[in-house]
Formats: sequence, structure tokens, C-alpha cells
Amino acid sequence: MDEKSSNPSYSVGQDEKHSKEDFTIKPLESSIADPSDPSAPSKEVSSRRQRISDLFTILCAGFALISDGYQNNLMTMTNVLLKKEYPTQYTTAYSTAVSNALLVGEIIGQITIGLTCDYLGRKVAIVLTTAMIVLGGILATAAKGTTVQGMFWMLTIARGVVGFGTGGEYPASSTSASEAANERTLKQRGPIFIMVTNFPLSFGGPFAVIIFLIVGSAAGWTHYSTIWRVCFGIGVIWPLSVFYFRIKMLNSKLYRRGAIKRHVPYALVLRYYWKRLVGTCGAWFLYDFVTFPNGVFSGVIIASVVNSKDTIRSTAEWQLLLGALSLPGVFLGAWLCNRIGRKQTMMLGFSGYLVFGLIIGCAYDQITKIVPLFVVFYGLMQSSGNLGPGDMLGLLSSESYATAVRGTCYGISAALGKTGAAVGTEAFTPIQTNLGKRWTFIIAAICGVAGILVTWIFVPNLQGEDLAEEDEKFRLYLVSKGWDGEMGEEDLAALADEGIPPAIVESGGIKES
Repeated sequence: MDEKSSNPSYSVGQDEKHSKEDFTIKPLESSIADPSDPSAPSKEVSSRRQRISDLFTILCAGFALISDGYQNNLMTMTNVLLKKEYPTQYTTAYSTAVSNALLVGEIIGQITIGLTCDYLGRKVAIVLTTAMIVLGGILATAAKGTTVQGMFWMLTIARGVVGFGTGGEYPASSTSASEAANERTLKQRGPIFIMVTNFPLSFGGPFAVIIFLIVGSAAGWTHYSTIWRVCFGIGVIWPLSVFYFRIKMLNSKLYRRGAIKRHVPYALVLRYYWKRLVGTCGAWFLYDFVTFPNGVFSGVIIASVVNSKDTIRSTAEWQLLLGALSLPGVFLGAWLCNRIGRKQTMMLGFSGYLVFGLIIGCAYDQITKIVPLFVVFYGLMQSSGNLGPGDMLGLLSSESYATAVRGTCYGISAALGKTGAAVGTEAFTPIQTNLGKRWTFIIAAICGVAGILVTWIFVPNLQGEDLAEEDEKFRLYLVSKGWDGEMGEEDLAALADEGIPPAIVESGGIKES
């Protein structure tokens, strides 16, 4: 493809003869700089500022998502500590409520911020999510009540606020990082996206355990309240560290060209993208149904098979190994996505759930007697999840939809995923109690099979195409259905049908995805 067709600041040109596949692209008039105005910045300076902004957008997304991964995994060891500190008061009901508060907040945040980053811009959404994570972290650190149960409820509310922020980071950071990477390095957009999204999220697990071990060693392993409060407080530092850069960032050219800020035709969006939405939503639901409860309760699972007097520290050390074993899958998925394709990589990862889930589930009584072997197989199962759906779901959700609705569709997909996580967390204890501990892994294997089928039937076979291409296809579709709204921000705004060849409009545009 030539340079013009990969540039998001170009629109469809009007040639005498056109077809759905054959059209040229011409530059839009931009109001970024007026050559007649000596005080106006030059296009060259503006372009340089945009490239710097794109770079910091990518880097800050990675650093901020470490914070999200940290927050997502903070309850893994906190659940163990609170159970030790309050053996009778911290019941299963409170443990589930505190753990699920983050999930409920994330679901609300993903949908709300997904809409916000499409309507108001990536920058507004990102600044809002960062502020919510900071506020929630402070409230969790200072959690207190007139009774112990009151403290648990304040902790639940605080974790819900944090969840709103971390949930909003999914569509806000991921869409902005994908668009920035598309403009800076198109061919390596997939691997770069993974390394600044799923890698930080996955690294947040072992990172949280490392902080826990350091704080526990410094404070003393019997000072339970000090340990978990300090760990919550440290979680506030990471989002604060990127706050300044996020205030200074710019929206991407793709967004400034393709945004729809008024009269979004949601009925047409659903008609056009329904199949892809089923794919990303369904696969994300299955992935989080398995991954989240196995992450949150992995500390409890390991503690139940560890034979040691120093249960807390020993559990944390095994938990660190488990988190480290899950990371190679992230790198392998990033390497495979451009070589075998996004769809095939995701099916490969789901197949790992089938293999390792069955191995652990069928041989549970024997394998748990050898803790290192159990942790290794457990880690390989989680690594398979990272290789496939962990890496690919965010990438596919950022590539499958046009810029105008990317945040919304990404947010809906991620929210359905977190719904699966909430259901899985609620079902985790009843499954263990009524069916036995082995069934948590056998059900993971069943979800692996379902994930392969959903991916195969509904997920598009993308190979890293320019995001501007999807924007133009979507614009053509809207115009062919009679939509005549405005797209873009001030400097790159245009009517949706500007430059659309009449032949394409009359022929019905392009078909639904």
C-alpha cells in the first residue's frame, strides 16, 4: 500500500470510475497551521509535537498499566493476610465482596470511559481514569470503620473506585496506544501494543508479590495491617508518576480525523460489527472467567497445598514463581502475532487451557503433593492464557473497530470479560465446595474448548492492517446507509460523505463485517 493510503489524515478522492476496492485518497485541508499567519505554528512543528506525544502516549500506557496489573493482583496476598488477621470476621462473603468490588468498578469504568474516550477524546478519558485510581488507592490505604465489618465495607467501596479507574484504563490507554503505535511504527504495532498493555498487566502480578515480600520483610510478618496498607499506598505512586505526561498528551491523528462526537449511529454500528462484538466479548468472557479467579485465589490455592510453618511468606514465594512462569507466554504471543496471525495465536493459547487444565484437574490429588510440580503446571496454564487471549484480546479489540467507536466497542468487550471474571469469582468457592478443587481446573479446560470455537467462528483474521483502512471502510458503510454526520475534530473535521465517490454510495457501499 502506498504512503497516502496508510495516512489517517486522507479522505477518499473522487475519480471518474470507482469500485468498492479501488479508490484513491487525497489529503484533507487542515487548520493546524495557517501559512499566512506568522504567529501560527508550522505544520512541521505540529507534526514533531504529534510524534513526541505519540511516543509518550505509548510509554505512559505501559507504565500506567503496570499500576493496573498491580491493583488487579493486590488482593491475591491481601486475602491471605486479612484471613490471618481476622480469622473469624473475614468470612468468604467479605473476601468475595472485596475482591468483586474491583470487578464491578471495572465493568462500570470500562463502559463509561469507553464512551467517554470516543465522545470527549482519549486525553480526557485517560486523565479521569488516573485520578480515580489515585483517589481509590488513598481511600483503601486509609480504610477504617467503627467495627471490623465497617472497615471491610469501606475497603470494598475504595476498591470499587480503584476498579472504575483501572477498568477505564483498558479502553482509554489501549486505544490511544494502538493509534499512536499505528502512526509511529505500523509494521510492529501488534508486538509494541502487547508490550505496553498485556505485559505490564501480567507483570503487575509478580510485581505486587515482590512489593509484598519487601514490605513484609521490613515490617515483620506479624504486622498484618501495616503490610497490606503500605502495599495499597504504594499503588498510588505509579499513576501519579505519569499524570503530568498524560495532561500534556495529544489525541491521535486517527481520532482527530475519525471521531464521531454527535449523533453516533449505534444501530448501524451494531449491524456492521455484531459478529466481531460476539467474538471479542465472548472470548474475553471465557478468558476472564478462568483467569481472574485463578489469579485472585491463587494465593489461597497455593496456601492450601504448602506445608510450612511460615505459611504467608512461603505462599508469597511460590506465588512469585507462579507469576514469573506466566510471563514467557506474553513474549511468545507478541512474537507470534505477526507470524501466524492474531486469530491463530489466540486459538493456540486457548488450547493451552485445555491441555494443562486437564493435566492438573485429572491428577490433582497426586500433583498437589509435589508443590514445585503443581506450581509449574499452574504457571504453564496461566502462561498459555497470556500467549493467546491475554495478548490477543486487547490487540484484536483495538484493531477490529473503526476509530469512531473503538473505545466503545473495546470497553464493551472488556466489560463482558470482567463480567466473566465476576461470575468466575462468585462461582469459585461453590465449585470447590460442591464439586471439589480439581474441578476449577477441569472447567478451565472446558472454557478453553469454548474459547477456540468462539475465536474460530466470530473473530476476524487480522494481520496488522493500517487502522486507517478500517476507518475508511466504516465511513463508506455509514454513507451508503444514508448517514450524513460530521467526523473528526476541529483541525481534521469533515462531513462523512466528503469525497465519497457517488458510484460507491449508489452501489450500497460495503457489506457488514
